[in-house]
Amino acid sequence: MIDLDFLSLLPAFGGVIWTVVAFVVALSVIVAIHEYGHYIVGRWSGIHADVFSIGFGPVLWSRYDKRGTKWQFAALPFGGYVKFAGDANAASGKDEGAMAEVAADPVALRRTMHGAPLWARAATVAAGPVFNFILSILVFAIVGYSSGIMRDPLTVGELRPLPAEVQELQVGDVVLEINGAEVPSIMEDAYADFIEDLPKFATLDYTIERDGSRMVVQGPYLRPPLVNNVTPQSAALAADLERGDVITEVDGKPIFSFAQIKDAVESSDGRSLNLTVWRDGTLLSKVLTPKRVDEPQQEGGFATQWRIGIASGNAFEPATERPGVGQAVLGGVTQTWTIINGSISGLGHMITGAISTCNLSGPIGIAQVSGTMASQGVQSFVWFIAVLSTAVGLLNLFPIPALDGGHLVFYAYEAVTGKPPPDGALRVLMAVGLALVLSLMVFALGNDLFCP
Repeated sequence: MIDLDFLSLLPAFGGVIWTVVAFVVALSVIVAIHEYGHYIVGRWSGIHADVFSIGFGPVLWSRYDKRGTKWQFAALPFGGYVKFAGDANAASGKDEGAMAEVAADPVALRRTMHGAPLWARAATVAAGPVFNFILSILVFAIVGYSSGIMRDPLTVGELRPLPAEVQELQVGDVVLEINGAEVPSIMEDAYADFIEDLPKFATLDYTIERDGSRMVVQGPYLRPPLVNNVTPQSAALAADLERGDVITEVDGKPIFSFAQIKDAVESSDGRSLNLTVWRDGTLLSKVLTPKRVDEPQQEGGFATQWRIGIASGNAFEPATERPGVGQAVLGGVTQTWTIINGSISGLGHMITGAISTCNLSGPIGIAQVSGTMASQGVQSFVWFIAVLSTAVGLLNLFPIPALDGGHLVFYAYEAVTGKPPPDGALRVLMAVGLALVLSLMVFALGNDLFCP
């Protein structure tokens, strides 16, 4: 079978180039969806779009559609825009006389942004962030549907290569008990406690059901110190840990569970750790220095912990089954809302000083994460695009002039007072909003350059 996960091969062509390409692709997709939301809802609302642009600066390619909208790609692929009829833009080619003619024609005026009803303008502006959220929900739903959910009860789906002395489990085994303790439903909170309470031995007794028969076999610890995923910008990534690696020793002490490596990292107080790593039958030596990470908690707030940036996994790939379409979409909505809620909470904690402002990444940090996620495969990269799309949609809803949220505040003012804010006040507010946005960008860029 041909491996279609070609993205994992491309980093060899150059780390910096690969990072830039991944960032541009991710940003272009998100911007295109965001601007298309503005465009299509504006069109549905009777507002004409003069230009739909991906990128800024010199135009590389363009064409006009049958509605008279110019679709173009520009040389600087770090954003995009939709210019609606009546927008103030020197590139529009309309002089003051032409604009006066439009203002005198009620039909032509209705097709402009400023001449459209309040509801049409508000819907058009809100559509950009909403389409970002829709993109995220669809991606999360599709990934969740294609990946499936763990089968209940716990069932062996695929065996993983591990440095275990005994492995008697087989694909299709239904795990009933481990070391005499009944395995709870994976849907219950008790499942996590069950794993935590397992004795930390290299080999455990599994009571299984195989081909209709109940038997006891031996297998590795259920949650071994296995690297199931590597976090971008982490100590593990810097030390070249890879998915599938198994940590067998920490500072010369043998370990058998992921909980043991977690305990060693959390108690390190930032001290470098000497790891012995098993990779495809070969033992490697790695030195990692944990980083302090602010992690969101289920009960709310954040906790600061030492982390090396790896995620755990079972000793075997659990068997999965496809969820229903409704369940997958609900999962996409839940994931999107979790990101929104966590982002708002994180921003609030940064403002109050409860967590470090280094949690705010700028373009360099985002580009680095883009490259890392792309190098881990198509699914990881697409997942990251969905996460970033949620963040872009949320950012644009902030009530800052120059952002979509600021325009919505102006429209709310107009709805209450019956008239738009004065032109002088709008110019001042837009200048202030632009200064705030630029200041935030500079601050985030400083984090990329100077935060550890």
